[in-house]
Amino acid sequence: MTKATARHILVDSEAKCEELKKAIEGGEDFAEVAKQHSSCPSGRNGGDLGSFGPGQMVPEFDKVVFSGDVNKVLGPVKTQFGYHLLEVTSRS
Repeated sequence: MTKATARHILVDSEAKCEELKKAIEGGEDFAEVAKQHSSCPSGRNGGDLGSFGPGQMVPEFDKVVFSGDVNKVLGPVKTQFGYHLLEVTSRS
């Protein structure tokens, strides 16, 4: 079965998501941005979600994690929790 490791940043607006994405693409560290801005408890760990398979996350999240580019900031992705920036760190 396919497995992925990923990290994410959860915020409450698409505009904030876009702002943070630009900062990361401009050279800021993803994990540091997650620690400072993510409203998800995983933010304390740099947004690290560990390893998971299809169906273990909400569908909108799964779709991006299992089809998007690895080691690239993806998003904003809207879920019932808010807006996410995702970075797939590995997929096998």
